[in-house]
Amino acid sequence: MHSGVTAIVPDGVGPASPLPAGVFAGNGYGKLLGTTQIAELGALETPVLLTSTLCAFRAADALVGWILERPEGAGARSVNPVVGECNDGLLSDIRSRPVQEEHVRAALDGASAGPVAEGSVGAGTGMTALGFKAGIGTSSRRVPLAGREVTLGVLVQANFAGTLRVLGRTITPSDVGLPTADSDPGPETGSCMVVAATDAPLDARQLTRLARRAVYALARVGAGYGHGSGDYGLALAPTPWAHPPDPR
Repeated sequence: MHSGVTAIVPDGVGPASPLPAGVFAGNGYGKLLGTTQIAELGALETPVLLTSTLCAFRAADALVGWILERPEGAGARSVNPVVGECNDGLLSDIRSRPVQEEHVRAALDGASAGPVAEGSVGAGTGMTALGFKAGIGTSSRRVPLAGREVTLGVLVQANFAGTLRVLGRTITPSDVGLPTADSDPGPETGSCMVVAATDAPLDARQLTRLARRAVYALARVGAGYGHGSGDYGLALAPTPWAHPPDPR
């Protein structure tokens, strides 16, 4: 088994203190639980979990239990857990559904500020992309906006087909002296979960546009965008709403 779970835990997020957020599905052949409420209200109520396809539902249940036990979930009678997934069945015994509640809670409780662990860790353990071993990756930029400097950080769970492109040049495993995978998942398979966070003063509509561009950006690195690929973008801002949005 080569599987795991990754948690993105904004400070103080909960049903009574949601964050502005937006979501976009480039290809919907996947499971990103909790998207309808984000699309409807533009609000994120929980941390974001990433895991293996068949473990997404167990992870969602564990996330609900974790929230209900915390001050942020006090008195909550409804919780919208957000869990994304990619299929690690090429490298792992996916049908065994190895991710358990204790793994989810360990990821949530162990989340911290600072450099993000990358590569074959957490939800990235069983991932492959563009013909290479892949996993969890990050990137960030500071950019000027309206007279101030803002930060944009992105975390991806990369597990998609295509041919890697760097500075406009295609690169295959053989180009860098690596063997081609014995079990090619095929051009129509794979997924990528892209989670972007920014301290720019963006509302839910603008964050949805940001999430859309995050999915478009996969084309720059050679993504195949196959029918069987679940390519999703989720963007959030870490400042809670002054008042939770009115659902009407």
